[in-house]
Amino acid sequence: MADRVEFAIDETVDITDVVCPVTFVKAKVALEELDAGQILAIRLSDGEPVVNVPRSLKDEGHQVLKLADNCDGTYTLLVRRMEED
Repeated sequence: MADRVEFAIDETVDITDVVCPVTFVKAKVALEELDAGQILAIRLSDGEPVVNVPRSLKDEGHQVLKLADNCDGTYTLLVRRMEED
């Protein structure tokens, strides 16, 4: 498929065992350890984390690239760290 885009993942974090609002905190800390332009893959649980984490990271100015359903009750969120103001 020509429209399928693959991303080079720089780091991965699994926060499926964490509950909101700690999910966002863990994702943010992991993202802050990367350099601008690098991509973090975040594995998170269905429900609040899938809604809140992407929104919160986008509000922080980062680029949400993809949210993929892993078909097991979890999702993988790809986020590119952007430069801080």
